[in-house]
Amino acid sequence: MSSHPTIIAANRITKRNRGATAGHYHWLVLGLNHLASGKVREIYEVDADRLLIVASDRISAYDVVMSESIPDKGKVLTGLSTHWFDLLDTPHHLLSTDPAEVPGLASADAEYLSGRMMLVRRCEVIPMECVIRGYLYGSSWKEYAAGGGPTTEHLPDGLQMADRLDEPIFTPATKADSGHDENLTVAGARQLVGDDMYEDLKARSLDIYRAGAEYAAERGIILADTKFEFGIVDGEVRLIDEVLTPDSSRYWPADAWAPGSTMPSFDKQPLRDWLEAQPWDKTPPPPTLPTDVIKSTRDRYIEAYERLTGASFATYLGPK
Repeated sequence: MSSHPTIIAANRITKRNRGATAGHYHWLVLGLNHLASGKVREIYEVDADRLLIVASDRISAYDVVMSESIPDKGKVLTGLSTHWFDLLDTPHHLLSTDPAEVPGLASADAEYLSGRMMLVRRCEVIPMECVIRGYLYGSSWKEYAAGGGPTTEHLPDGLQMADRLDEPIFTPATKADSGHDENLTVAGARQLVGDDMYEDLKARSLDIYRAGAEYAAERGIILADTKFEFGIVDGEVRLIDEVLTPDSSRYWPADAWAPGSTMPSFDKQPLRDWLEAQPWDKTPPPPTLPTDVIKSTRDRYIEAYERLTGASFATYLGPK
């Protein structure tokens, strides 16, 4: 995550403040020490053992944060993450999603944070993205089609884009502070985290992916690929950050799966499709998003939430 200028602490929160991305605004909880801003999340220090992670409604494409937000997107990400943390049988960092558990919040804080915050255990972050791919798509397909590389060198010849792999593959990457993460070779990943940790993270990631893919399949959704992050708390490896959300995972409707074709996905695809049709060089500033693109992108995120949880998103939001 990128660094952010020091915020002067106060006993109340501000309204919305200009954030790390020029021209974009986000909420800052000034009663807490603001540690970092990501493309989507804000991280605050609650005390020596706990952090507050807040998912904003910001959205990025091609590593550029859009000037407009997608209403409720942060709540979709938090709602799905907490759903999976509850469902998965794996140690994780989540403590609470209740604003009342965060000391010193004003009512405006609590209202904004409700549904989009996670109070988590502070941990030592393991500096490797744990990517699992069950289908040949995205950067791995491009690599494979170009002759192979770190993520595809062991795959058989003759595969098509969006083909299901016989077994999901572990393709770790570096954690980049800005720009794209870079795929690691097995040797590079082992050197980065050590042999024992590499084997442990690979096994954990594959187990979580298989559990998530099976659960999603029962709801008519393919989990094509995903990425996990892990940290160490009291000597124990735990799953951290977001998990199996549309931002960290590639979800497809099962009834639309067609190897050899571009696949529709439950994420920011309406935004990407619109941007691809614009005369934009994919550098800041981004073009202004029309309201129909904002709405269709929001609808796609909410559909992912409702299909995966089996619950109404309106119920998750609660009374206003």
